[in-house]
Amino acid sequence: MQSRSASDCQSSASRKGIVLGAYDGCSSGEIKLTPAALKLDEETGGKLKMLTKDGAGIRKGTAQVFSNLHPEFYSIAIAGLGQEGLGVNESEYLDECKENIRWAAGTGARALQDSGISNIYMEGFTNTEAAAEGSILSVWRYQELKNKDQQLPNPKIELFEEGDRDGWQRGQLKAEAQNLARKIEETPANLMTPLTFAQIAIDVLCPCGINVEVRDRDWLEMKKFNAFLTIAKGSCEEPALLEISYCGGEAEEKPIVFIGKGVTFDSGGLCLSKCEGMSKFRGDLAGAAVVVALFKAVAMLALPINLRAFVPLCESMIGGMSVKPGDAVQGLNGKTVVVEDTHLEGRIIMMDPVAYSNAVHPCLVTTVATLTSGIKWGIGTGASGVFTNSHPVWREISRAGMESGDRVWRLPLWKHYTKKVTSFTNIDVHNVGKKFGAAPCLGAAFLKEFVPPKVDMLHLDISGTGMLSSGVGHPYLRKDLMTGRPVRTLIQFLYQIACPHTKGDEC
Repeated sequence: MQSRSASDCQSSASRKGIVLGAYDGCSSGEIKLTPAALKLDEETGGKLKMLTKDGAGIRKGTAQVFSNLHPEFYSIAIAGLGQEGLGVNESEYLDECKENIRWAAGTGARALQDSGISNIYMEGFTNTEAAAEGSILSVWRYQELKNKDQQLPNPKIELFEEGDRDGWQRGQLKAEAQNLARKIEETPANLMTPLTFAQIAIDVLCPCGINVEVRDRDWLEMKKFNAFLTIAKGSCEEPALLEISYCGGEAEEKPIVFIGKGVTFDSGGLCLSKCEGMSKFRGDLAGAAVVVALFKAVAMLALPINLRAFVPLCESMIGGMSVKPGDAVQGLNGKTVVVEDTHLEGRIIMMDPVAYSNAVHPCLVTTVATLTSGIKWGIGTGASGVFTNSHPVWREISRAGMESGDRVWRLPLWKHYTKKVTSFTNIDVHNVGKKFGAAPCLGAAFLKEFVPPKVDMLHLDISGTGMLSSGVGHPYLRKDLMTGRPVRTLIQFLYQIACPHTKGDEC
């Protein structure tokens, strides 16, 4: 390794690092450096290739850091890209080339971050957008409550040399939007009340030209949002409804409407959750956080599309005013609902905003919510559950998940499940339904009862994907932190609708 004199030593703050890639070689233990890595190898006099010739520890999902090899870069991280020449895997619903780049960029950037490097340069690989996403997502940490003197530096990540700068900026924008959602989700509930969330939405969206209206309790009472208010009355925190408008398309174009579940803390109400692990329910506003981050990204991309959002914000708490199991409420569309399980409050607070969306004549109503724990039991953290009554909508959202690496999986929205929540003699809709399993399907069927007639529906159940990261399957999302998923998938979904095209970016 290259020796350095005392005068050559750099402070840790000024040290630069670079992430380069290596594909699996033809034989076991062999690796193949990318063209950018080969270029730097020449500048080190072949030392990089010599140190990596046995390929030890350089496989997909791993990275090795080498220091004091290059006059400009204090450290070089070689990250594994897996097999070369991969593309779209139809059976996996995944563009494996782009996802492998995210893995390599993420593990390489994290390795440099862990070694104390704050100035990181990133090889563009064969898709700079994916490289930006993986690297920027991987180094994110929540440090807002830590003493400033104890906070670790946030790395600055830049694209190495010339490349697809537009792609890099798109990836950067998408990753930063997802990190915004993660920050909102990670904030403790006493610091992220409904009105605090509303103010953050104003601060984030209004400078981008997005209109945000905050509807208070008086407005909600006047408009008869009775179901929403029934859940909110158990808390001392005031509820609010956010109305968000983005007008990027023609005035006569019908908008896509988003309703994001915004329970800033979910105790379960009188059907109280277990105390162990209850703090994770600070993330029960993930649907609302995703919607706010999505709107910011759409505005930054200037997509030619019209969007509206109605985001109910409240706490679900235990107290003398809490809704009781068996209580009945009437929705905005006149249907009566029994609240048999107060822990299934998300569908109750969303039913009025879903029905209210009819006022803006939507072409598609999209609900995003941590709605059921059953979706996590069924498909884990690998994909968000999707329910839709439109095959074209499913085609676009599944393709968006394939492009983003944050996949979705379609589940049935059949009349069979509708009957399980509506076949009661004394009530129109039941918030639990006739129990026989299939809780995610029953939750989607419940919401469908309030979607305006003859309007397409898209529901994403993100209980498995939208809260704490397991660290499995997405190494660029730090374990035990909120994920912000599926922000990038929804950005890609809207991009495909606003700018129709049949083929994704090359990788």
